[in-house]
Amino acid sequence: MAKVEVALEPRLKKIYNDVVRPKLIEEFGYKNPMEVPRIEKIVLNMGVGETTADTKKAQVAAADLALIAGQRPVITKARKAIATFKVRENMPLGAKVTLRKAKMYEFLDRLVNIALPRVRDFRGLNPKSFDGRGNYALGIKEHLVFPEINYDKAEAVWGMDIVVCTTAKTDDEARALLRAFNFPFRQ
Repeated sequence: MAKVEVALEPRLKKIYNDVVRPKLIEEFGYKNPMEVPRIEKIVLNMGVGETTADTKKAQVAAADLALIAGQRPVITKARKAIATFKVRENMPLGAKVTLRKAKMYEFLDRLVNIALPRVRDFRGLNPKSFDGRGNYALGIKEHLVFPEINYDKAEAVWGMDIVVCTTAKTDDEARALLRAFNFPFRQ
């Protein structure tokens, strides 16, 4: 007899369907349920400047990013050589990963509830970091705020960029969506 595996719905996806969607429909008066903005994907990017001296650093950064994201990242390489930065063509410079569906919601849950409160001198996220089309970008100075990274075994401290891509048409809709997910925006 075949073993059937039941996938559990992520906690934030359930919150989105039960709480956030009705709240946004009420606030913006959407007629069609497909009009309601949702989070489409989250892109994590880690640029490692020290790869000019040691190209193995990009592999270490990719391994750390894999622990944080729960998915294997792609190592980014230089498109062209820049002599002033000692960068050669095809030299590994960092790593990136795109999260969608269940892994995206799991990461978002850990980001908002565990990682951001651990950031030193954290006063809230900048509410102006939207791009005009409903996407939000934030930067973290230390990747050590994620519980998956062991502080004692970390080889170096790297920053990372996190871009939350939504289907919202305006920044106000996206801000309302992310606020409903408890994003700690500054007042």
